[in-house]
Amino acid sequence: MENNKIAVGLDIGTTKIVAMIGRKNEYGKIEVIGRGKAKSLGVKRGVVSNITQTIQSIQQAVDEAESVSGVQIDDVVVGIAGQHIRSLHHSDYITRNNADEVIEDSDIENLVNQVHKLVMLPGEEIIHVLPQEFKVDSQADIKEPIGMYGGRLEANFHVVVGQVSSIRNIGRCVKSAGLDLSEITLEPLASAQAVLSQEEKEAGVALIDIGGGTTDLAIFKDGIIRHTAVIPFGGNVITDDIKEGCSIIEKQAELLKTKFGSAWPGENKETEIVSIPGLRGREPKEITLKNLSKIIHARVQEIIEHVFLEIKNYGHETAKGKLIAGIVLTGGGSQLKHLRQLVEYITGMDARIGFPNEHLAGDSDEALSSPSYATAVGLLMEGLEKEGKVEEPQAVTEEINSEEENEDEAVDIQPKVESKPKPKKKSFFEKFTESLKDFLDNAE
Repeated sequence: MENNKIAVGLDIGTTKIVAMIGRKNEYGKIEVIGRGKAKSLGVKRGVVSNITQTIQSIQQAVDEAESVSGVQIDDVVVGIAGQHIRSLHHSDYITRNNADEVIEDSDIENLVNQVHKLVMLPGEEIIHVLPQEFKVDSQADIKEPIGMYGGRLEANFHVVVGQVSSIRNIGRCVKSAGLDLSEITLEPLASAQAVLSQEEKEAGVALIDIGGGTTDLAIFKDGIIRHTAVIPFGGNVITDDIKEGCSIIEKQAELLKTKFGSAWPGENKETEIVSIPGLRGREPKEITLKNLSKIIHARVQEIIEHVFLEIKNYGHETAKGKLIAGIVLTGGGSQLKHLRQLVEYITGMDARIGFPNEHLAGDSDEALSSPSYATAVGLLMEGLEKEGKVEEPQAVTEEINSEEENEDEAVDIQPKVESKPKPKKKSFFEKFTESLKDFLDNAE
């Protein structure tokens, strides 16, 4: 078992922190060899509010995953979300020096770097620059301009922006837990990778990831990410409402929500009653399930309406922006009874619950295919993809070395071949991660 083929996804959520170790089997499916889960105590609405508690929770999850798998974790792929994340659209262009030469990776990189220089609000930083359609001279709607001729290269971009301090706090927690940060990924993008099919992304789909502290949205159309948003409400707000509305403690409210909760009030009869034990010898409380579902319905409706507003802002009602595949619900909050029906009722769009089991090996633990692990599975997939890219150039060099030993006459042409391994192009996230690492190293 070679460590370089193993990756680790670390999902730092508001309710739980999950560390997932995995590798790809011979069929290309993901085999999870270790999973650790800890209660998240220092994170509120996706943002670190207590560094010490977050570090302890990360260490607890990582230790559990290490003991299950027998593998030591060094670096992790971390997901980022939180109410500080926002997205915007931007168009930019470059004029190429020589229109008689074909467009290369370097031209697109120059264009992307130009977008990275956009002036943001104080304390904000561009996390992600995602190219959408390109335009070469007067020819529009080009998905892949590499290899084409043209003097002016223009593109529409989806730019994701976040607060520098929040991102650095997550980096500090990971580093203080004794881990290296190999990559940072936007959580809705990780969840989308785990639960959406390519056909859905092409047809047009909205992924709604309902977590404990936030609800993340990612909209895809024509296979391209079109819109992202983080709404600062999640399952915890529903629990708080139950706690206040029924005058019970949080633990009981959470149990009521998961065991008896429903997003559809018409489902329960007035006679259905749950008895809650009283505190310290007090009388037990009787709560009707109809009242419980009314409380849940009011808050869930608010969350869905917020999300639907974002979907409308993207332009879902236009002919070009229509989301044919509808909505996919995932995350822990998506397991609420009758949520899918309520979403379909409010939005008028088809909906389904997204499970991450499609990418998992057949003999995986059943618990892993729960929607609440969608982000962790997506982060693990991201890490394994990155490992695969790193390994490719090495394979070329090994091949060359074996040829060198076998054929003496090939020695002269070998240097030319060896100088050719494709340089691995750094993604914008990797560049950002590197600058974050430098910052954390200098801060020590």
